[in-house]
Amino acid sequence: MILMKGVAIGEQAKGEDAGPLGLYVHVPFCASTCDFCAFYQVSPTAKSIRGFIKTLSDEAGLVRWDRPLSTVFFGGGTPGLLSAADLSRVAEVVHALPGGPGPQEWTVELAPASVTRERLEALRSAGVTRISLGIQSFRPSLLDALGRAHTREQVYRAYDRVRAAGFPSVNVDLMFALPGQTEAEWDSDIDEALALAPDHLSTYCLTFEEDTALWVKLSQGRVRLDPENEARMYERTWDRLGSAGFAQYEVSNCARPGHQCLHNVNTWRMARWVGLGPSAASQHGGWRSSNIANLEEWGARVARGERATEDRTALTPALLAEDALVFGLRMNEGVDITTLRSRCPEAPWERVEALVERLTEEGLASRQGTRVRLERRGRLLADAVGTEVMSAFRAPEGAAAAAV
Repeated sequence: MILMKGVAIGEQAKGEDAGPLGLYVHVPFCASTCDFCAFYQVSPTAKSIRGFIKTLSDEAGLVRWDRPLSTVFFGGGTPGLLSAADLSRVAEVVHALPGGPGPQEWTVELAPASVTRERLEALRSAGVTRISLGIQSFRPSLLDALGRAHTREQVYRAYDRVRAAGFPSVNVDLMFALPGQTEAEWDSDIDEALALAPDHLSTYCLTFEEDTALWVKLSQGRVRLDPENEARMYERTWDRLGSAGFAQYEVSNCARPGHQCLHNVNTWRMARWVGLGPSAASQHGGWRSSNIANLEEWGARVARGERATEDRTALTPALLAEDALVFGLRMNEGVDITTLRSRCPEAPWERVEALVERLTEEGLASRQGTRVRLERRGRLLADAVGTEVMSAFRAPEGAAAAAV
């Protein structure tokens, strides 16, 4: 068992509520870099993995844990590159944390090529309740275009193994609007995903992040954006998944009843979470911050007894209200303006109300009592709506919000 020193449940930071607490563990190891990925990652070695697990435990010992964990999420990177024994060691870090029974939900992301019975047995024994399988596509040509290092055969073998291991929830990740992808090909990917009968489907529109191989291709004109095609694929996806019994609860996420990703929902509602590992973000103890995106420097700082955080921002009521509105409007349930207003009366609610009224008049949103939600066309423009919300919160006094 990995022992942790100095861990205690203390008083909550000033201004923090007593809501759920999540834990995100960033496992930074990848065998290769996907063309679309902008997350911090390094190639694994036996030495770097041993150091990562030791530092992870030490970093957890530097956190002032103020309540029991509600959710845990292992992401990356590729957590499945760790051996079964190493996955168990990382899970021991979670088990050593103070307070109450195990988390209500514990998710681990796995790439199809990394799924083995031994790893799944280790995760199931640890208490993991949810596997998120990063399929992205069933078509070899599209997987090659994304730089994904798995085959269609590996997808089916991995899914069968995950189901046989008995995890309560299984999520499948797909991507659309890929370079060269046709609507018929996307329909085929949806068909194959539905045939697997997962509990949850995440369908992400490809985004072009700076400092990625896809961004370079875009800047060179080798691929191009097609917003109209993206919108058609979004709507086609929502219709097909809805007809198959999956309820959309966020722009990119649909689930069967009882299988929403609670960790993500709590995050979108601006609950608190602790991030461990290089580049992991935290929203805890009155601050929002990110760990330094460097495995060695992260380890060196933790060895000195320091949290390796940077870009620290105070969690003011206004910031939390702004972000709760931005992310809340991406969820189908919407947001209760009155509740947000009670948490932060000093925020520029007149400008927010004016924006909500305009969105409603334009058919992008609807309002029932104090709750505001985006309609279908509004969800297609959720990013633009989020930008307008931020403008409303940050605009000089007397300024009007621009049209979406």
